[in-house]
Parts: sequence; structure tokens; C-alpha cells
Amino acid sequence: MKRREFVRKSIGAGVTAGALAGFGSLGRLIAGPLPQESEWDVVAVRGGEPGIMFDRGIQSMGGMRAFVKRGQTVVIKPNIGWDVIPEKAANTNPNLVGHIVKRCLEAGAGEVYVLDHTCDDWGKCYRSSGIEKAARDAGAKVVPAHSESYFQTVTIPGGKSLKSTKEHETILKADVFINVPALKHHSSTHMSCCMKNLMGNVWDRGYWHRNNLHQCIADFATYRKPHLNVVDAYNVLKRNGPRGVSLQDVVNMKAMVLSANIVAADAAAARFFGSEPSDILYIRHAHEMGLGNMNLEELNINRITV
Repeated sequence: MKRREFVRKSIGAGVTAGALAGFGSLGRLIAGPLPQESEWDVVAVRGGEPGIMFDRGIQSMGGMRAFVKRGQTVVIKPNIGWDVIPEKAANTNPNLVGHIVKRCLEAGAGEVYVLDHTCDDWGKCYRSSGIEKAARDAGAKVVPAHSESYFQTVTIPGGKSLKSTKEHETILKADVFINVPALKHHSSTHMSCCMKNLMGNVWDRGYWHRNNLHQCIADFATYRKPHLNVVDAYNVLKRNGPRGVSLQDVVNMKAMVLSANIVAADAAAARFFGSEPSDILYIRHAHEMGLGNMNLEELNINRITV
């Protein structure tokens, strides 16, 4: 489809009727004729395992070498915030993280790091999520973020509520930054995805919660723009987020969104989640601040069924 409508049916083909009912506007997400263009604002993939969906999506964006050059240092930032098993979908799918590490190294990356400032005990989160093992097995260096000593103060010139913060030093030194959030429900923001995942980059998240959380999320996006956003919607925590309570909170969607623009990625993910982008306040703030376009009908969107 060109810059017109963001989809009505193809995701639905890969999701159960019950899942579609639970996600409201999900059925509108992918429809219309496939565009005859080579560059995409958003790529939406459905129907496969994480690695296969990533490969198909990144191929349509020019391949991994379009983002990672030989010898570069890459940081991959998944959600590893919670001491829960992968099936609960509170963290990013470990198989996806490991696969992206592998593709970065194949593209010639000199070093690949994986990290998150977790909410539960960091060691338990890294282990229980399965991400530590998957990342290391693929060749990444998994580094901690549980001490303020790992963080350095940065200013946010474009911020309204957030003027400065402390960001992890490994991210500051990276040549390439890849954001790999888990799409899920969140009690404070309704939806957690790309911009919200960047809260794991910083030390003092409490300040954000005390000082207009949605605006702080958008503010930080003026400073830290990932080179690539890969939304994990393989299993989606639909309620009781961000940690989840039981496996009954999870819907298996077998979907993924890729975009170089964080606002466009979050806008597409909102539709996957059954919401309008404008209903998520931090997406609306970021759009109004000129950080990206949340109007999906104006974007070039590629839909792929695996």
C-alpha cells in the first residue's frame, strides 16, 4: 500500500478469532494492494517464528548491512525488566534477541552488547528471561545496568519535562543502537513499546513517573533515536502489564513491526494492540513534537505474511 491505509485483514489470517476480538481494531492493520516501492516507513510481518519474521522484514529494508557496517559496535536493547519466564511475554522474546545478535555479527559488527536496566533483580531477570543465554550463545556481550556507576549524565535539549538524565555508558559509546521492545500492556501508559522501552536506558526512572510520564517518554525520544526498532509481538501481554500475572494474560500473535522511526513503529504497534496511535498520549506528544508521523495512512507500509 502506498501512503494510504494501514491494513484491514492480513494479520487476522494468522491470529485466532478470539485474539482478534480481544484486540479490537487489529483486523484493520494490514490490507490493500502491496506497494511497488523499495523503501518503507514501516514493515509489518506476521505468521512465522521470530527469526524468520525478522529476516523477511529486514530484507525488505535493505538487509542488516543497511544498518550495521563492518567493525561497528552495536547495542541491542530488549526489555529484560522482569524475573519471569519467556512464555509470560513481559520481556522480549529471547529467540528474537539471539537472532538479531547473530545477524549483526554476520553483517560485520565488531562487538554486540545486550543490556537493560531491569525492574526486578538484574541477575534473575537476565537468567529467567532466557535473554542472557540466547544473546551470549549468539556471540553478544551481556552487560549489567544495576549500578548508577554505569550511567553518565546527558542533557535533553528538546525536552519539556525531561531536561537531563543519566544514560548507560555502553549505549553512549555505540555506533549502532537497535531497540527491541516487547509489545505489551502497561498499567501507567496503557501500552509499552518502542519509546517506553527506552526507560531501560536510564538510571532514574522514578523522575519520569513523578514528572509527567508521557511527556518524559516523548522528551527522551528527542535525544535518543534508535537506528532500528524491532517490535516483538510474537506473544503479547494483553493485560496486567508490565509484569503480567499468568499465561492467561498472553495472546500468541506471531507478529513483528520494524521501522527506523520510533514514532511510526509505536503507531503501528498501537494498532496491533487494538488502539489508535492518538489514544497513547506519549505517541501523540512525540508526533506533535515532530519526532515522527503517527498517521499511518500517510506512511509507506510493507506487509509481509510468512
